[in-house]
Amino acid sequence: MTQKEMSGLAQSMGQPAFRGKQLFGWIYKGKRDFREMKNLPGVFLQSLEEKCAIDPLTLLECRESQTDGTKKYLFGLDGGSAVETVFMKYKYGNSVCISSQAGCRMGCAFCASGMDGLDRNLTAGEMISQIMDVEADTGENVGHVVVMGTGEPFDNYDNLAKFIRLINDKDGKNLGMRNITVSTCGLVPVIDRFAEDFPQVNLAISLHGTTDERRGAIMPIDRKYPIADLIDAARRYTEKTGRRVTFEYALIHGENDSNADMDNLCRLLRGMICHVNLIPLNQVEDTGFKSSGRHRAEECMDRLESRGIPATVRRQLGADIDGACGQLRLEKLKK
Repeated sequence: MTQKEMSGLAQSMGQPAFRGKQLFGWIYKGKRDFREMKNLPGVFLQSLEEKCAIDPLTLLECRESQTDGTKKYLFGLDGGSAVETVFMKYKYGNSVCISSQAGCRMGCAFCASGMDGLDRNLTAGEMISQIMDVEADTGENVGHVVVMGTGEPFDNYDNLAKFIRLINDKDGKNLGMRNITVSTCGLVPVIDRFAEDFPQVNLAISLHGTTDERRGAIMPIDRKYPIADLIDAARRYTEKTGRRVTFEYALIHGENDSNADMDNLCRLLRGMICHVNLIPLNQVEDTGFKSSGRHRAEECMDRLESRGIPATVRRQLGADIDGACGQLRLEKLKK
């Protein structure tokens, strides 16, 4: 619920609207028991206990990396679905990668997330619960959130938008818009809507190919929104917001990692406010694709930067705990 919705709830229980604001604040302080909300009157607490619940997700499994402290969670949802959440430690603070859907219908060939198709969308509350439950488990504050886990966020836009507004609420988590990043595989019309609705939130676009032939072979969305349309939308985004776009590029051996691919990438992005995040593919056994490896990723980075395109190689986290999107959920489904 939004703060406004909680105020309406309070009024429906015979309380003044400001009690809803107090309730909202307590929940985002991490309280799971209504009786811990000390400034709420007893009659209101009784009504809340009778009619409402503060439900964390069901923790099915948690794996912790022995190399970098990354923690990967598998959370159960109502109805039997499951989603993954990853807690990562960086020099600039803690980050959580959350899922926006249980499964995915985008069908990217190299990704474990969509191998079993789309089960359902997550609610805004289920997205927030991933963050709250990770903070409760680790005892640490989360300062950055990336919506890059299982699912295509723009395929669940209304719940995504509500999630962003909730997590940004000054009386709740009060997470700055610039500390939130949303990744899309390229739903062009929604990129334009996102630029209008959330000009301060960071946008990442999964590119993973430099021609429609190559990209379309591994990312079916390219057949509906080809590269030219996608790049045009990214340029509109930068013009509208003044913000840089990050292009995610998973390097797959023999598929998209040649010098010619990097040169094509330079031509596509020349003149745009952007950054390329090169990702040595986290290999998923069922796909048959192989990673180009970190050395090749660094060579690709040098080639891009020498041609004026800012690029980095993503630090690989959680490889020893099946850290790539969808791997732990897929493993659970197989069982």
